[in-house]
Amino acid sequence: MPTFQFEAMDATGQEIKDVIEAADENEASTTIRQMGYFVTKIQVKKGAAKLAAGQKKKRPFAMGGAKTKHICAFTRQLSILQDAGLPILRSLKILENNNKPGKLKNALMDTCDEIEAGSTLSEAMSKSPKVFSRLYVNMIKAGEAGGALETILQRLADFLESSEALKRKVKGALIYPAAVVIIAAGIICLIMIVIVPTFKKMFAEFDLTLPAPTLLLIAMSDYIVKYWFLLILIPFCYWLLTKLVRKFRQGRMGFDMYLLKLPVFGSLMEKNILARTMRTLGTLVSSGVPILEALNITRETAGNALFERIFSKVTEAIREGEVISKPMRDYSTPGFHPLAMFFWALMGTFPGVMVLSVALTAGRTAGGTKTKGSMESLLQVGALMTGLGAVFAIAFYLMKMRARVIDELVVNMVDVGEETGELDTMLYKVADTYDDEVSVMTEGLTRLIEPILIVFLGVAVGFIVISLFMPLVAMITSLA
Repeated sequence: MPTFQFEAMDATGQEIKDVIEAADENEASTTIRQMGYFVTKIQVKKGAAKLAAGQKKKRPFAMGGAKTKHICAFTRQLSILQDAGLPILRSLKILENNNKPGKLKNALMDTCDEIEAGSTLSEAMSKSPKVFSRLYVNMIKAGEAGGALETILQRLADFLESSEALKRKVKGALIYPAAVVIIAAGIICLIMIVIVPTFKKMFAEFDLTLPAPTLLLIAMSDYIVKYWFLLILIPFCYWLLTKLVRKFRQGRMGFDMYLLKLPVFGSLMEKNILARTMRTLGTLVSSGVPILEALNITRETAGNALFERIFSKVTEAIREGEVISKPMRDYSTPGFHPLAMFFWALMGTFPGVMVLSVALTAGRTAGGTKTKGSMESLLQVGALMTGLGAVFAIAFYLMKMRARVIDELVVNMVDVGEETGELDTMLYKVADTYDDEVSVMTEGLTRLIEPILIVFLGVAVGFIVISLFMPLVAMITSLA
């Protein structure tokens, strides 16, 4: 039988500390109450409850990590069970039995074993970092220290649910545009592969002099048919180059600064990060986590190198006796970064590089002198597009690089929160404000993308139709 350590109070209010042997925690609690004591704390004696390897429950095989929605549901259920007064170990075992096999169930089994071995809940959860994040563990630790675990669990559940709701909203808004783009690309590729080559054969049989748009369309069709892999290879090379550069600290900083300056999407990303970080910091501060630890955790949840640098500077300033708002204002201007400019130049050259690729591959298979001349003209256009694209992209970056990523509103709200001692309340208000702005921007972006896609499809299909019918009209006119 395992040995349980317990703390209890007798009828006179004197504290009793002792050990007792029992089959499980419930039996031990019942026996202690029968002895006339009121149990305040009970746990398995350290080292006594460590199960032998053969006695441990088998862990079901699980790939990947635990889904956020499952962690949200678990946290909410655990807060309800704690509010009802159930012992933490019994609550965890109930939820473990109710969960389907997976990472979360395995983590709960490990947590129960650690608690039976004498660890606290936060210590046990810290052994499963892939399921319970540092933010999660520190809030649980604060709840244990303050004796308000059920309240902390409710706040944590609210925080996780609001974060997951915002994430679902953004993902849901992007599903429709992504589906339209994929379907449109499939239809255009089908036209290029099946229909355009048929017209090309017909034009060759009649020995027609083709106009420039038709030559361009046929060149694009040949490119897709013969060199379709380049459509995948060129974007893949851009992506691979980005991944390699981001492996370095300065490369990641430059890329993240580039992302935050993208039109529309950069602003959406910035507001989303602000909403998440301010809500995280507010939740930690209201839960009693020390401010330096709270800032370190918030920095890890930012997901952007520039914001991580800002929170690092804020932490350093607080250690030197400063307030939060001052370094937040001072370091919110990104400034110039050579790699950010490089990524902007890379983006600006992409359309020109694709045109050059079409011109080069089509020029090799060009049959006539006029066709070769048209491809050479297209090559010149591609080179011009590449150069101008890079110049305009760099100029845009230089104009935007001094724009602040943390608005004055956020700095002022934080300043007022520090002055009044209501920092957590102000942080929550900032987070709510930016959550609303993200929702409005996402909805507006979804509505804007639809007509843009329709116009793009209209232009693409119109170009194809006009390019194919121009030689036909010329042929009918000559016959008439």
